[in-house]
Amino acid sequence: MILGDKPSNAGYQPRGDGIKLPPMRLILCGLVFLTTAAIAVPVEDDLERMLKERGLVNQMTDQITQQISNQLSGPLQSARNTFGGRASEMVIQAMGLLGVPYKRGGTSEEKGFDCSGFVRHMYEKSVGLVLPRRAEEQAKVTEEINRSELKPGDLVFFNTLKRTFSHVGIYVGDGKFIHAPRPGKAVRVDDMREAYWQKRFNGARRVQTDKLQAAPLQN
Repeated sequence: MILGDKPSNAGYQPRGDGIKLPPMRLILCGLVFLTTAAIAVPVEDDLERMLKERGLVNQMTDQITQQISNQLSGPLQSARNTFGGRASEMVIQAMGLLGVPYKRGGTSEEKGFDCSGFVRHMYEKSVGLVLPRRAEEQAKVTEEINRSELKPGDLVFFNTLKRTFSHVGIYVGDGKFIHAPRPGKAVRVDDMREAYWQKRFNGARRVQTDKLQAAPLQN
């Protein structure tokens, strides 16, 4: 609808209970506005493409729309305020993998990820550094930091298999982290302040670029 036009019900789709919902393009516009306001850079094309690629356009409801908006706006703003373009780019790319299924031993978007495979993939793809394959190995080659020092891009570790450093994710800001949870689930954002994660938190680590090898250049 063009600004100034008289509002109408045209283009609104009725739900089963008779309540009319706005057309999908208005929902997408709202998401684009939230994300743009958060990072103050034009990401409309990236966001719309991400939603289409993950099949979210055809599945979206009011609840899902609100969830995605909350996941995108806070972490992106925190990342940009902290590190600028580099960190916000990592967060954007990580958010682009929301919905990729968990796959034990997986390290790719096509086949899926396990927790450490997801972290390794993101650092290699967005930062150009190669982390070890397993979560406990990733903990060994990164620097321990206090939880209060966490910044977007840092790693957070948890004891989910009755052993330390058995699970890992990437901190995205606002107390949240993105990770590949477990079989039957998919890449998602969780809040570290939830009771489950609070109880199992093992510590935070920061990647030191001088301790890791650079990823090989791709032709």
